[in-house]
Amino acid sequence: MSLRHEQNKTIYYTYNDNPKLPVIIMIHGFRGTHHGLDLIAKNLNNYHIIVPDIPGFGETTPLTDEHSIDNYVTWLAKFIKDLNLSTPPVLLGHSFGSIIASSYASKYPTTITKLILVNPIGAPALKGPKAIMTQLAVAYYWLGRKLPEKPATMLLSAKPIVLVMSSAMAKTRNKDLRKFIHSQHLQHFSSFTNRQVVAEAFKASIHNTVRDTAADVPVPTLLIAGDIDDITPLNKQRELNQMFPDSKLEVISGVGHLTHYETPDAVAKLIDKFIR
Repeated sequence: MSLRHEQNKTIYYTYNDNPKLPVIIMIHGFRGTHHGLDLIAKNLNNYHIIVPDIPGFGETTPLTDEHSIDNYVTWLAKFIKDLNLSTPPVLLGHSFGSIIASSYASKYPTTITKLILVNPIGAPALKGPKAIMTQLAVAYYWLGRKLPEKPATMLLSAKPIVLVMSSAMAKTRNKDLRKFIHSQHLQHFSSFTNRQVVAEAFKASIHNTVRDTAADVPVPTLLIAGDIDDITPLNKQRELNQMFPDSKLEVISGVGHLTHYETPDAVAKLIDKFIR
């Protein structure tokens, strides 16, 4: 069971709320909320898990400045400092959260013990085989920003578009699991404050990657990737792994970008093994 907390307008949830346990702070992906990491957190019973809704998504209020990677890192630094933890935590980021987490680790390495990146963004979105799809997304979010607030929100939250996105990422053939994934995306994928937040965060997601900061991360790092991830192909994950001074790549077979939904138990086992 998770417990809800509020700290300086940041809403976060804790699992295994025991301060004596090792702490893992998890940062979710673009247009997600803490719910996306719920299954992984529930598989890590020997850790005190802290999962905030990043600013502008879920229940957390937006930043006063642009929702850029640098400003998300500044927010995260204050969030971690204000937790007043007795020992530095492990920091985990999934997808868009991996860019934030890696950037944070490069700037504040002494405040964490290890870094874990799940389905890290390891390739530029505007290049490679998925560049055309990215350009369509650019047009979609551009339109969402230009329209008046109400129709923009309707467009960005449109059920058919959310289902298309969900279907493109889900790789499982299990009908019940696919139904669950779609229901999660329909329920939480539109939990953003306004169109400006979405537009700014999307801009940050396509103009930054983990590659930008990998070489400057001195802490031990674990990369967890799906072998059929369309967002960052496996060959690019292998390249990314070589950029860190001290890292290890673990690959989960038969899954793509949604390891947190399709194989959360496998992800949790790799996390536990790495930390131990």
